[in-house]
Order: sequence, then structure tokens, then C-alpha cells
Amino acid sequence: MSSEAFAQGPNGVVAAWDTDGQIYFNDDLFSKVLRRTPIAAPGKGGNRKHPALAFNKTGDMILVWTEGTGWMRGGALVWQVYNKNMQPMDSGRRAGAIPVWGLPTVVAEADGNFTIYH
Repeated sequence: MSSEAFAQGPNGVVAAWDTDGQIYFNDDLFSKVLRRTPIAAPGKGGNRKHPALAFNKTGDMILVWTEGTGWMRGGALVWQVYNKNMQPMDSGRRAGAIPVWGLPTVVAEADGNFTIYH
């Protein structure tokens, strides 16, 4: 694991992390019954790291991460938005958006939109 992220959602705290080149999250971190299997970010893993997440005022969640970053190497910025029922919605990828030593972060704005910083 290179890094992890936590965010307060409408149903509690959500954690995101990377393992073996894939990004995972668990949306019931402190419930009495945890999922047996964490949810993987859509698509094929490989070199995914450094997740960040945020919730907006309607309960939608955005999960962002890097792909292809490494020692002295930047990479791509990738994101996936989930609705309040954790169903995938919008997604995107920007090749070369993460500079060397850069990390993504995301903020939920007052109007419900998300702003990604990198």
C-alpha cells in the first residue's frame, strides 16, 4: 500500500487504498458487518496508487487515483464518480496530469460539483 484516504459519507466513513496495483474502497468501514470483499475501482489494475475521495451534498462519491507513477515518474490522473447507492456514474482519465512526486486530491464544492487537484 502506498497511501490511503478516508472520507465521511452519508452512511459513515469510507476508506480507499491500493493493493497489488489496484484501488479498493469499503463503504461500510465501521458497520457491524463489513463486506467480505472490498470494492475495486472499475477497470484493470496494474499500477494504480494514491487514492483520494470526497462526497458531495447529494451523497455522490468521487474516487480519484494515479496510474503509472513511480520513482521520479509522473503519470495519469483517473477518477470514477459513484451515486449515493454506490453505482458507477461518470469517469475519466487524463494522461500525464500527475507531475513527478505529485498526488491527487479532490474537494466537494458547495454547489455539488467536485474539483480535482493534482
